[in-house]
Amino acid sequence: MSQKFQAAVQHRGDMSYVKLGGVIDEDNELGELVEKIPNGTAVIDLGEIERINSCGVRDWVNWLTKLETNGTRSVLVECSPAIVAQINLVNNFTGTGVVKSFYVPYFCPECDEEKVLLVEASDMGPPPHEPPTCRCDECDLVMDFDDMPDSYFAFLSNQRKLAEPDKINGAMRELGRGSQVEGKKVRSRASQPNLSSKPSVPSLPSIQRTGTQPVSGGYVAAQGSGGVRSPSKPASRPMLSGSNNPGSRPPGSLQSGSQMPGNSFGFANAAPVAAPSRSNALVFVLIAILLAAIGVLAYLVLTK
Repeated sequence: MSQKFQAAVQHRGDMSYVKLGGVIDEDNELGELVEKIPNGTAVIDLGEIERINSCGVRDWVNWLTKLETNGTRSVLVECSPAIVAQINLVNNFTGTGVVKSFYVPYFCPECDEEKVLLVEASDMGPPPHEPPTCRCDECDLVMDFDDMPDSYFAFLSNQRKLAEPDKINGAMRELGRGSQVEGKKVRSRASQPNLSSKPSVPSLPSIQRTGTQPVSGGYVAAQGSGGVRSPSKPASRPMLSGSNNPGSRPPGSLQSGSQMPGNSFGFANAAPVAAPSRSNALVFVLIAILLAAIGVLAYLVLTK
């Protein structure tokens, strides 16, 4: 058996429980399972299928066709989001079978946590279908549905009614359910290599920022070495590691011990010298005229 693809088959009367896991691609071994599944009802558990490519879809459809030709009726249970995507894309992906249950993906933006919630198709009701409410295990906030409802639940519009549900539920309880977490599965976003993680802010050991409070000119004061300036950022952004929280203080104020921002040459910015006002200049002109008049009078007196 391939390391990428795993399969196990158990029997209970005319019921077969088929557990599939891993990746269904060109190296799958679905063809070898045909002889292991007798006619009757095959409950196919797809909860552990991580991915399926175009070659895997082709082999999957051919495999279901062979089972149906042998008189086997398929019931798909615990369909993973990867399987649900293919059910919505490929018309004959389920063959003549029926989807009993499937997983609904959720994401918590506060905790960066993902969860997939197991839902019975019969509980979804008539369209339009909306995802059930799901709460985060970490912060207990309502999680966001991690897909588009119209496209994700599209297959339910053509869903056939499940025959003998009690018999199928009994077989599922007896066969191969020990490793299943009842009702839901939880996985961390960091454990999924194909999911993009949020960029982290690099640590700067030689520069420690005091905060993100803006001062005049759009710059913030720097604490530590050299008085280096950096453009101010919105307060909602995460602070750099090693920074001190300035707390609540008036805008433009500095913490004790911090340096005034300097220019690129390391010199402190000097306050601009205020230009003389027009009134001061007028006083100087009048004084000059008065002195000139006194000088003229003195010259006339002395020359007589």
